[in-house]
Amino acid sequence: MAEFEEACEKRAIKLFVLLPKSPKLNGAVERCNGTRRYEFYETYDLPTSVEALNPILDSFQHLYNHYWPHGALAGLTPNQYLKSRQAKEPNPSHMY
Repeated sequence: MAEFEEACEKRAIKLFVLLPKSPKLNGAVERCNGTRRYEFYETYDLPTSVEALNPILDSFQHLYNHYWPHGALAGLTPNQYLKSRQAKEPNPSHMY
C-alpha cells in the first residue's frame, strides 16, 4: 500500500481511503468493478499483457457507455444520460 500511495503522490493523484467493509460508501465503484469482472474479464479470452489488454478494455468501455442501456438511468446509456443533463443546464458562457 505504501508503494501505491507513493506512486500516486508522485503523480499528484488524490487518494480517498474508505473504511473496510463499507460498500455503502463506494457502491458505484463496487458496481463498476462487478460489471467489469462478470461482463468483461470472465466473458472474453483476454491477453495477459496490459499493453494488449488496454485497447480491448477501451472498446468495452465505449460499448458500455454508448450502447448499453442502464436500468438506473431509465433505459438510457450513460452517454445519453450525460447529454440530457448537459442540455438542461444553462451554458455559462456568454458566447454561443
